[in-house]
Amino acid sequence: MSTKFIKVLLGLFCLVSFARAQSSTESNYLVIKPGDTAEDIVHEAAMLTPSPRQLRWQQLELTCFFHYGMNTFTGKEWGDGTENPLLFNPTALDAGQWVRTVKDAGIKQVIITAKHHDGFCLWPSKYTQHSVKNSPWKEGKGDVVKEVADACKRYKMGFGIYLSPWDRNSPIYGTEAYNDYFVNQLTELLTQYGRVDEVWFDGANGGGPNGKKQVYDFNRWYALIRKLQPNAVIAIMGPDVRWVGTESGHGRETEWSVVPANNLDQNVITKSSQHDKIFKPEGDMRGSDLGGRDKIKNAKGLVWFPAETDVSIRPGWFYHAAEDDKVKSPEKLLDIYYNSVGMNSVLLLNIPPDKKGLVSESDIKALQGWKKLRDETFKTNLARNASVQCANGLHLNALLDDDYQTYFTTSGIDTSTTITLNLQGAKTFDVLLLQENISIGQRVEKFTLECWDGKAWVKTTEGTTIGYKRLLRFPTITTNKVRLSLSARLNPAIAAFALYKQP
Repeated sequence: MSTKFIKVLLGLFCLVSFARAQSSTESNYLVIKPGDTAEDIVHEAAMLTPSPRQLRWQQLELTCFFHYGMNTFTGKEWGDGTENPLLFNPTALDAGQWVRTVKDAGIKQVIITAKHHDGFCLWPSKYTQHSVKNSPWKEGKGDVVKEVADACKRYKMGFGIYLSPWDRNSPIYGTEAYNDYFVNQLTELLTQYGRVDEVWFDGANGGGPNGKKQVYDFNRWYALIRKLQPNAVIAIMGPDVRWVGTESGHGRETEWSVVPANNLDQNVITKSSQHDKIFKPEGDMRGSDLGGRDKIKNAKGLVWFPAETDVSIRPGWFYHAAEDDKVKSPEKLLDIYYNSVGMNSVLLLNIPPDKKGLVSESDIKALQGWKKLRDETFKTNLARNASVQCANGLHLNALLDDDYQTYFTTSGIDTSTTITLNLQGAKTFDVLLLQENISIGQRVEKFTLECWDGKAWVKTTEGTTIGYKRLLRFPTITTNKVRLSLSARLNPAIAAFALYKQP
């Protein structure tokens, strides 16, 4: 049998395998079929892609929490629900200042804590007296949620809501009636403020005033959100986005967006729409690698379930004057950026407004310094004018064209490649940026960057996953030539390659 004929057969096999995977992954989840081999599962994982809402969310990169409420005025982090609404009385609340401040820092979407665990509502809910309608602020006629939503529209920012499932004020918490109460409040928030881009639930579940705990009806809540705000991602205790696992601002070195879903069966599929899931994937979401080959080989199903990394700019989540000198520095925020956005995650940075109702000067200065550092670092791609060579590569110029929709890939059935870039003269750099076009899938399992020292190739840095964005720092290098070697689950789809020098 000739070598040429063998290559033709291999090509046909690849096309059949590709079509098989494509036909079985028309959504952002799949059920592993009986008889699927370990290699079948790897290929299917490589074909899964985010839903449109998940892709839009991932491309935001930077989002923001506004923790604001009764705790701002009591100095607590978790209120107990007995606080008097008369305590809530900001003297200069300006949601426009909040949104403008974070937009100037490069943040693209905000989430307001419409109700925290104390049950105090920042909007005049008709289902409780424990809300701004019984506060002196604006003589009970104010609505913080509306002011934030209106500011987001004015400044063209994404808008999201946090509604705590735990309610330490509600007398019906711990009964079935509370789930109806929660649905009523969620409906208010989803119907009165225009477009909602993210709904954020945590898993806090302590006792209520009657000492009982609540059995949350999450599936009912998910269905309501899909009906009333179909473009909203449902985060953390939800089907679209998972918690990275810490509140340090640091994600995983190996971050797969495709992970096992061991509760995925035909019953769950029937409850979901044809092309999108409305269930929260279950399975072990801890550990340093959630989606590697050894993690998915025995999975019942696979889902696109990306990570959100949350952290506060201060030690606490609510504003406390005593923490004004403990705000994270621009340099610390930059380190967090590299370890969240730069590790295939979206950063959710908390900026808590103060008692007056303003983002404090301490926070503003830190945000401005952080933005300046990012701008200076990522201003010039030192590889922009490089000539690109790759023996088995297609669309070589897509690596450097600043267009996320175009991407480099490999020919035939090749899943490994080496790309050489001549930098057109000596360049000095200490940061590598890589991006996969995740609308094709997340595929890269390992990559290495080497630099030419005039005599030989020397390894500079290496990593495992890339995903939407990967950033690596290393000691400063000066060279005129670099090469990137990578191996992937299927043909890689590399949307960007860049080299930068930190100031």
